[in-house]
Amino acid sequence: MGKVLKLAKPKTWEEYFEEFLLLKQVEGLRPRTLKDYRYHINRFFNGVNLEDWESIQKRVGEYFTENIAPATFNIRRKYLKSFFSYLVEQGALPQNPINFKIRKDEGKARALPQGVIEEFLKLPNKKTFTGLRDYTLILFTLDTGIRPGEALKLLPENFNLEGREVIILPGVAKTKAQRTLPLSPLTCLWVKKLLSVRPNSWGENVPVFCSQDGKLMLTSSWGHRLNKYSKKLGYKVTPYDLRHTFALYSLREGMNPFALQRILGHTDLTMTKRYLSLNQEDLKREHEKSSPLNLFEKKRVRGIK
Repeated sequence: MGKVLKLAKPKTWEEYFEEFLLLKQVEGLRPRTLKDYRYHINRFFNGVNLEDWESIQKRVGEYFTENIAPATFNIRRKYLKSFFSYLVEQGALPQNPINFKIRKDEGKARALPQGVIEEFLKLPNKKTFTGLRDYTLILFTLDTGIRPGEALKLLPENFNLEGREVIILPGVAKTKAQRTLPLSPLTCLWVKKLLSVRPNSWGENVPVFCSQDGKLMLTSSWGHRLNKYSKKLGYKVTPYDLRHTFALYSLREGMNPFALQRILGHTDLTMTKRYLSLNQEDLKREHEKSSPLNLFEKKRVRGIK
């Protein structure tokens, strides 16, 4: 009698997922991205059986018809589609259930009113380290439009204050592409002040915009700090509102969109275009400057009265 072959037990989605994450890690994905994969995949597969194709299709339908913003929809689609493709390659699924397009996200970039900015800058207590850091980081972001995750990783050696510039290295930049940002004299002045109050024991490997005990400050912590000031002011301000404010004010003051693209660290103009959409006041101002009626003589315009 011949040998009886034992069939291998089918893998669970968790086992496939750990293999998938290991592959992504080898490909060079950042810890934050791997963490996001864990969040979205675990959230989707909660209570879902990998061997039940119909339940997976049903779950996809439910998951993507929830009342969510286009950006959230697209993020879910990105992570799940990638993992589903891996499952198809491994023969665990007959096909990828993510067969729909991304949603168009118009974005909600907004510029903070000048009065709000002026009042907001009065709130940090510059006599304390955290207050001085907050004030300087707000100025720095308004001056450069840097992403919060990039700003919080900058070291003293990345700043050339005499040359009024800061270098965003590939390991810090979100797009992994190095860029150099110009700085205003005012920003350089306050960065110098912030660096001057750091304990010598911290050394040069502690980020410029660190916590009060010399540790890396998280983007979530920075968001909480701004939220604390927002409550005092009565006007919501987020880290990305500061970035958007830089972009919109820069365009209004005549900055070339291609220059703005490079400063913001966009790989192309697609993302930069969201800042080119003008609000109603911008439209009125541009209309007053360029209406064809301006070509007529003033006496003809007066004759309409």
